[in-house]
Amino acid sequence: MLVLALWVLQGGYSKHCKQFSPGTGLKRAGPMSASRPFSTLASAAVALVLATGFLCDGMAGQGQELGERGSGQAAETPPDPGSQPVKPSIATNLVPADLAVAQKLQEMLTGGSERIFEHKEQRTAALAFYAGRGYAPLWVTNGIESKHARSVISRLKEADNDGLDPADYPIPDLRAAVGGPEALAEAELTLTKSVLTYARHAQIGRVHYSRISADIAYQLAPTELSEVLANIASAAKPGDVLGSYNPPHEGFRALRAKLIELRSRQSKPIDLGGVILRLGMRDSRVAELRQRLGVPRTADNVVYDRTVVEAVKKFQREHGLKANGELGPATVEALKVRGSDHRAVETILANMERWRWLPRDLGKIYVMVNIPDYSLKVVRDGATIWQTKIVVGKPNMPTPLLSEQMKFITINPTWNVPPSIVRNEYLPALRQDPYALARIGLRIEHNRDGSIHVFQPPGERNALGRIRFNFPNKFLVYQHDTPDKRLFTHEKRAYSHGCMRVENPLDYAEVLLSMARPQDGYTVERLYRMFGQDERDITFTNPIPVHLTYQTAFVDESGSLQIREDVYGRDTPTIAILKSEDRKYAYLPIERHDERVRSRQVVHLPYRSNLSRSTYSRSPEYQSNNWGFDNWGYGYNTNATSPFSWWR
Repeated sequence: MLVLALWVLQGGYSKHCKQFSPGTGLKRAGPMSASRPFSTLASAAVALVLATGFLCDGMAGQGQELGERGSGQAAETPPDPGSQPVKPSIATNLVPADLAVAQKLQEMLTGGSERIFEHKEQRTAALAFYAGRGYAPLWVTNGIESKHARSVISRLKEADNDGLDPADYPIPDLRAAVGGPEALAEAELTLTKSVLTYARHAQIGRVHYSRISADIAYQLAPTELSEVLANIASAAKPGDVLGSYNPPHEGFRALRAKLIELRSRQSKPIDLGGVILRLGMRDSRVAELRQRLGVPRTADNVVYDRTVVEAVKKFQREHGLKANGELGPATVEALKVRGSDHRAVETILANMERWRWLPRDLGKIYVMVNIPDYSLKVVRDGATIWQTKIVVGKPNMPTPLLSEQMKFITINPTWNVPPSIVRNEYLPALRQDPYALARIGLRIEHNRDGSIHVFQPPGERNALGRIRFNFPNKFLVYQHDTPDKRLFTHEKRAYSHGCMRVENPLDYAEVLLSMARPQDGYTVERLYRMFGQDERDITFTNPIPVHLTYQTAFVDESGSLQIREDVYGRDTPTIAILKSEDRKYAYLPIERHDERVRSRQVVHLPYRSNLSRSTYSRSPEYQSNNWGFDNWGYGYNTNATSPFSWWR
């Protein structure tokens, strides 16, 4: 204190008590001050300090700092009542029965709700919601079950119709708890937990996509749980609001209807026994067979036509039977098994789960790829305006699932061969024939680090054809033309390294540009005239969303359920997780380490005189992942099915 007083007396204390200068404070005393008695000086300084009362904020802080330096202990400051968090109070307008429940809710939420809410996110949301309403119960009114409770309970009981499991959303017996505030409070929070869990499952799924494959990347955007409760609390029909967290897409709703239909008839197995049915025969059993196999109705619905034969062949292949297309005893027996519908139900459930990963708003105009169906369609205002066949990735190099924006089209693209293909396919060919790549139009450039870059200039033999459709993404996949059209005649078209080949790329480009750049009047003829040796980009004024999906079950335009082969094996792990006891944690993402990340390595090839060295380089280095190069400008994937297959 004495030191502080001396400091103040020497001028460190500002006259106006507003600030102090860095150079002020304890100064070395001159001769005059040294001649005064020290005690008199100290007394005067202390008196001055006491008179001022330390009104200056800056002085108070500096004094505390000096005290800490002198004694090693901080000066104790009385707590400011206004700075202490105010504990939310209980609403005062509650009837006695609800007041008692509110008191218990406050006690549980602030003292030990972990027993009910296992997840911190749910605990936090529940505390914020109830504190904001003075802990007034939502599901209990005047000590009995409220209308809101009855509405959401009705929805939870029918969770199986939404592709969910009612067992995941326990419903407390609010009536049995009547009369006991503590029991009612616990029932209240139990129902709240079930509502929050349902909303989250309905919106983004019970299984996080990372648990299925590393080839999936969607942007999940769940609603904040406190907002979920607020929306339901303010709704006239809370059960409908809760149900609205399911996907709004027509594809999801159609599968939901088929799920209900299949479950309703599972106890009614059909028997299609009788004479063997072959192509061209007429029989009343054909109508039921069409419905069972998802074949569209026709004017003459009892004819065993070519469409039915192909559907029967597909069913036979999927069930390990001889695929002759005839409805014989073995096929009849397989159709008779109730498990047939059971498998269809499981397939629908897996697909409904995947619908939850997609954006809620697909776009007014968008492109949707269905990988197991090998199809691409352009949708505007909910109606398909154009569609085509595509070739997709092989099972060991699958086309990824994602949603991105198509931003430009490239005319006369260059194909930059990914290192994985160079290493696995082209280097072996070079060892046999050093001129093999040159003969098919591929060029080799040597980078400064000793690695090589293999590419194919634009031209009619280019592996990407004449057009590439670009929607930048983490996997660096895209859609493109191809000089090899023969694969589009195949029923199964999983041949590429991950990208998608489009059967009619010029028509596709015309359709897209009519919406992305409507003022420019691009036509098939105009695009064809742009073909040449120079790359040309057409940037979209209006980007178009592209959704790469995996629908092994969908409802076609005629209302028939279509089932496709699970070419990438996505359904099996999804169904297994949904059935597991650990599924309550399956919504959490996991980190996956895919074996194919090894293909990120660049390719090094010792310089040999019989390999031409280019005088220029398009890029100093080319780093790659499994799907293509990291450099979007030049780093694209390939769709060659095997070495040199694209030019055969």
